[in-house]
Order: sequence, then C-alpha cells, then structure tokens
Amino acid sequence: MTTLTDRLVVRSVVREAEGVRGLLLADPTGADLAPWEPGAHLEVTLPSGTIRHYSLCGDPADRSTYRLGVLREAAGRGGSEEIHTAVDEGTVLGIRGPFNRFPLVPAERYLFVAGGIGITPLLPMIRSLPPGSWSLLYGGRSLGSMAYREELAGLPGVTLVPQDTAGLPDLDAVLAGLPADTAVYCCGPEGLLRAVEERWAGPLHTERFGAAPVEGPSGEGGFEVELRRTGRILRVEAGRTLLDTVREVVPGVAYSCEEGWCGTCETKVLAGTPEHHDSVLGEDEKASGTTMMICVGRSRGGRLVLDL
Repeated sequence: MTTLTDRLVVRSVVREAEGVRGLLLADPTGADLAPWEPGAHLEVTLPSGTIRHYSLCGDPADRSTYRLGVLREAAGRGGSEEIHTAVDEGTVLGIRGPFNRFPLVPAERYLFVAGGIGITPLLPMIRSLPPGSWSLLYGGRSLGSMAYREELAGLPGVTLVPQDTAGLPDLDAVLAGLPADTAVYCCGPEGLLRAVEERWAGPLHTERFGAAPVEGPSGEGGFEVELRRTGRILRVEAGRTLLDTVREVVPGVAYSCEEGWCGTCETKVLAGTPEHHDSVLGEDEKASGTTMMICVGRSRGGRLVLDL
C-alpha cells in the first residue's frame, strides 16, 4: 500500500477535453494505493522538482489507480505545462497524500457548482450519492472544453452550461429555489466562487485552485521569526514574505503555490500570534494560531517562533 510519501508511475495518459490531460497513476509494483474519500487531492512532485496539487477524480473503490485531470494553463506557473509536455506513460512522479480539506459532509440535499476544471473534486462526490439527492450545475467555456461531460451526460440532475452557446450559469435562478439546509459545494475560478458566496447564505463548501482575495490587515510591517529547531532568529522585512526569509536558512522547506491555497507550507507555530492570509485553514484553526501558511502569513506581534 502507498504511504504519505511515495513514487507512482503514470500508467496512461488520455485527452479528457480541450486543454485537459487525464493521468492514471499506479504503484510500480502493483500494490494497492492508499484509500481516499471524495474531495481528496494529491501533492505531486513533477520531474523538474516542481510541486503541485491535483484533485482525485476517479473511483475511491478502485485501489489500483489514482485518476487526475489537469488543465493546461498558459498563464500559470509552469506545473500544468510540464504535465502536458514532459509527463508521459511510464513517467515516475513523487506523491504525498491523499489529503482531504474538501470533504463531503452528510446532508439531505446537495447542489454542486463547477466551473471548468473545478469539476474534478466534485465528480467522485456525485458518484457516491444516491440519485435524486443532488444536482450539478457545470459551466465551461465551450462544450469541448468541459472534461468528463460524457460521463456526466447520462446522470440525472446534471445541467451543462457551455458559455459560448448558453452564456453564464444563472446562479440566481438556481440558488433561489433551494431549501435553506441544502449543502452547496462549489469549485472553479475565483469569480464563480465569489458569486456563489454572495448569493448563498446556507451551508457552503468551496475549494479554490487559486488565491482568494486578501482580507484584513495588510501585514506589511517587519517582524522577527525564530526558527526553534534551526536555532536562528531572522528579520522578515516589510515587502518580503516569511517563506522567502525562512528559505535563506532552510532551503528545503516545503512550499508550492506561494499564494496561500494549497497547504504545502503549513508550519507549526510555537509562540507568537500569526496573521493569516490563506484560504486553507478554517476560522477555528486560524483562531487557535497553532499553524500557519508561511507563504502568505505574517505576524501580529514582534516575533513568531516556528517549529523549523
């Protein structure tokens, strides 16, 4: 069985839609993979050493493979481009996980709202639920760009909204008639998430593939950070990130998105009060101050002490 750190081989590569590449990953020895539940994702280390996070979109009951769907983003930071140009059948990738920060909670009724590649974490969710207990609103640039549309087409409760022929999804109409206790799950571009957040006051669960708008104090002032295990005290100057400062003496510290949404750089706080600017931790977790994302987080006081 796989562990939290492993190397898996790409068993197959397929075209899922325009600009979307599908990968099936397997253990090179044929061993069972670690179990997972809908909403989970993998931390993937690419051949270049780049770390990225991708949602699992296959069948949790299939312990032989993990399925990923990756959108090629021309304006991205290079991870999706590497997946599309340098990863092929037989490529070995480093894997950590699965992790789940987007779990499917019990509810009487669900509405799933997907935008583009945001369909990936939602697909296993709807597959796990009985017909009639859920509906899916899935928008995309065009029908050809909407991954897994063939799998979804035969399921009751699915509405596909290609923008080039049908415009944008009518969120007002869809959300207005929902019972207040409906669990709404949304994944996609920031504009879609914000639109749903503005319109829905009931139970809402979101997952971002990018950074959320920063709210609260700017956190631009300087402060000190003590790295307890390393035995160093560093000055984090205004305009520099905590991560960049830490990397000067701990170059191997784990990080990925540098925008506060992937969770890779989560670090234990031993003393001090962190100022959070991430979209990973829940409000209770932020209030506890026990961990922080050092790529965007700062300090509310003069010094933080980190377990590094």
